Amino acid sequence: MSRALVLGAAFVDVVVNVPRLPFSGGDVTGELKSYRVGGSAFNVYGAIRHSSQAANLFVPVGVGQYADRVRNHLTNKQIPLSLPVSGADNGWDLSLVEPDGERSFLTIDGIEQQWENTWFDRINMTDYEYIYISGYELENPKSAQVILEALKHKALNAHVLFDTSPRIGQITPDILKGILTDHVIVHCNEDEIAQVMPEGDTLPAKARRIFDLTHSPVIITLGGQGTYYYDGKMEETLAAEQVAVVNTIGAGDTHCGGLIASLMAGQTLRDAILQANKLSAQVVGQESGSLY
Repeated sequence: MSRALVLGAAFVDVVVNVPRLPFSGGDVTGELKSYRVGGSAFNVYGAIRHSSQAANLFVPVGVGQYADRVRNHLTNKQIPLSLPVSGADNGWDLSLVEPDGERSFLTIDGIEQQWENTWFDRINMTDYEYIYISGYELENPKSAQVILEALKHKALNAHVLFDTSPRIGQITPDILKGILTDHVIVHCNEDEIAQVMPEGDTLPAKARRIFDLTHSPVIITLGGQGTYYYDGKMEETLAAEQVAVVNTIGAGDTHCGGLIASLMAGQTLRDAILQANKLSAQVVGQESGSLY
């Protein structure tokens, strides 16, 4: 059976509804909505499991109040705790959600930015057909080198889905060069691709330059406009599903997870993107950023 490895972070999202983002020196009254377990890897895993595909969630769970929330949530969801560690608490973020559903994060990093080589002794990288990695985990150069070294031990034909993340601008050029290699599917939005590939005047030109490095599909989400993809032969923009937006937390993560799950199920890239569009629309129409 095909299996995915979802590598990254489980965070605690402190979700607050606000009428608008505060400006410097200003004051905004918000409504505390919830404390939720989230994080890119957790949300990706949720989309894969929602789609009835097999995956292992490989996220560090440390020591502290936020780690306790994560640990209890994983236990309640019957998700195996694959990476219990010590040394720091899990990270958390203040997620400010505006009336149109757009979210902005203020993030407090934790144990997920402290990856160690010995952590990978707990798994066999060759067991996985697809491996998810987010740009959030490549922001810290030391952790990034640990993860890139682990990826060298994956199966030869395994695919890495690299979700660039809003923090792509913080990744050093040598780390970015290290991840943009064969069998790496790049998944980003329109703002992020400009930082991944500043060369090129148009979206298709940037996608082609990335493809020249990875020889794998390049997928660019365009919000309400849909999703553009280039696979070396075809390029197309596939329409987004229309839905009333509650909040956009987890939209990109769910799109990644839906894409991986559909490819694992043997769907074509085009059909996998259409299914990812559906799942992404589903998650923005609910309060939680995870489908699981």
